[in-house]
Amino acid sequence: MKVYTYKNCSTCKKATKWLDANGIAYDELPIRETPPTKKELEQMLGHLDGQTKKLFNVSGQDYRQLGLKDRVASMSKAEAFELLRGNGNLVKRPFLIGDGVGLVGFKEDAWADALT
Repeated sequence: MKVYTYKNCSTCKKATKWLDANGIAYDELPIRETPPTKKELEQMLGHLDGQTKKLFNVSGQDYRQLGLKDRVASMSKAEAFELLRGNGNLVKRPFLIGDGVGLVGFKEDAWADALT
């Protein structure tokens, strides 16, 4: 299982602390330097009922600066993946992906349901 995080993100810290406390093994990757792969984005999209917007960090500065609020809804999946792969800041984090599981953001109850 992989967890993509940003070192200054308090939510990411809570998520990895929770994983550690629950004895769940994972590989942590820096989301800015190594964004999720196209295959991982595709896999995650399946866990998000195909809702591309849920892949995006909509509260981030990069999202606002690029004016994506009005563009994401009409964007093709390929365009969205290209943006996300090119700028890890645009990806909603933490981003946890593994066999049969995909979670974005950290909600303890959802993570507990999916992982324990």
